Amino acid sequence: MQTDKRLCLALWFPFLACERMRATMGTSSDRSLDGVAPEPLALVARVGSALRLAAVDRQAVEQGLAAGMTLADARARCPTLVTRPADPVADAQALDHLLEAMRHFTPMVALDAPNGLILDISGCSHLFGGPKALAQQARAIAGYASRHAFGPNAMAARALARHGGSGGDVAALPVAALELDDGGLAALRRAGLRSIGDLAQRPMGMIAARFGEQAVTRLRQILGEAPSPIAPRRPSAPIRAEARFPEPIARTEDVMDVIEDLLDQAARQMEARKLGGRRFVIRLLRSDGARQGLAIETGQPVRDPAAVLRLLRERIDTMADPLDPGFGFDAVLLAVPRVEPLAERQQAMDGEAQAAEEGIVALVDRLGIRLGPDNVRRLQPCDRHLPEGAQRLLPATQSRQQLWPTEEDRPPRPLLLFDPPQPVAVIAGVPDGPPQRFRWRDRLHEVRLAEGPERIAAEWWRRRAGHQPGGAGKTRDYYRIEDSDGRRYWMFRHGLFGEETEIRWYLHGLFA
Repeated sequence: MQTDKRLCLALWFPFLACERMRATMGTSSDRSLDGVAPEPLALVARVGSALRLAAVDRQAVEQGLAAGMTLADARARCPTLVTRPADPVADAQALDHLLEAMRHFTPMVALDAPNGLILDISGCSHLFGGPKALAQQARAIAGYASRHAFGPNAMAARALARHGGSGGDVAALPVAALELDDGGLAALRRAGLRSIGDLAQRPMGMIAARFGEQAVTRLRQILGEAPSPIAPRRPSAPIRAEARFPEPIARTEDVMDVIEDLLDQAARQMEARKLGGRRFVIRLLRSDGARQGLAIETGQPVRDPAAVLRLLRERIDTMADPLDPGFGFDAVLLAVPRVEPLAERQQAMDGEAQAAEEGIVALVDRLGIRLGPDNVRRLQPCDRHLPEGAQRLLPATQSRQQLWPTEEDRPPRPLLLFDPPQPVAVIAGVPDGPPQRFRWRDRLHEVRLAEGPERIAAEWWRRRAGHQPGGAGKTRDYYRIEDSDGRRYWMFRHGLFGEETEIRWYLHGLFA
């Protein structure tokens, strides 16, 4: 029996963090339709007392920027640099998604954090047309800009992907492929050692004495003289439970009792892993070979069998074709294909807030069963300055529980917002003062009380030249107004006196 030699594929995504951020911003790293390249992007993190670049995109690299540079130096070199806070957790999740996608090719997939993967494709590349075809398919599935390289071991493939060319000769790699600290790399260069081949010609004992054991270990791993194992992530065992019967059962209540027992088993599995289910699938196998299925989705992770059973009964009641046992069911299978973390929560002393939230979640789940999960929506807070963008409607199954800003964080907001804001004619005592009277819908209102202003600046980072006077965004000064009839309004002055040539007023909302 002939066995293939070991072959590893290294995938490197040098701009993973910035490309993920651009996707959340709704922009692309490619040139736009008008042929204008996007502005350079960098992710910023605080290191000590300084803000430094944690990641940069391709355009920033072309401007001479690099990770580790201080933000002040980066802005001096590139004034048009766009920055966002670094999110290592989201970047790690994106890399985890890529790892799961690579299981299509081989189960031997390991993380090469923070922006790489190692695949052991020994003996399986022929299934995808050869190593080169496999690598092209993997890069296409990933969807991020990437480089790849093959090697007889993980360290060689990694070094070639990150520091080498297309030749695949590890001897031609620079000594930077050893990824030593700055002091070690400087010592190698002072000694005149520029490549892995130059270093490999020296005795290992001399290298260890002058440059440390770490340099020897990594050198031998790249050359294949020392083992370079990978630690593939094992896929989690699926949450499943099943019941088979010596004699078929036909009563619906008996089937529901069996499903409840299976939900108890699944709940114990999820509790051990601190998980909760978002999707539950039931398969009913009839004695004549026919199969029937039930599936429900929940708005929040849950592992309470009683709650899931109630939703299953709701699903059965809404089915146009109820469960038909025929000559009976031989087996009942339960699977929980979609799970999310669900840790134990400390209940409040009164329990009222938690009970109210649980009641809302239960109501959303019941409405989703009857109307469809995409037809039940909830308002989700957004991290936006402008009031009209501070929330959005999402399907309840996709929304996440977040805290809404309170009156302690900002002044109160009206219950009704006009979209778009309605123009009003205002008479003010001084140009930058509150209104004394205003006309709205052909009616004149005398202002009795006014509170403000609450200044909300334009989101200049979302528009080009928006931070400049006369740019795409203008500053708003909001006032809470009460007229002589006791009605309360929320209006704003659009633009600043002295900077704008035309100042207008708009009515944005009505207080209850």
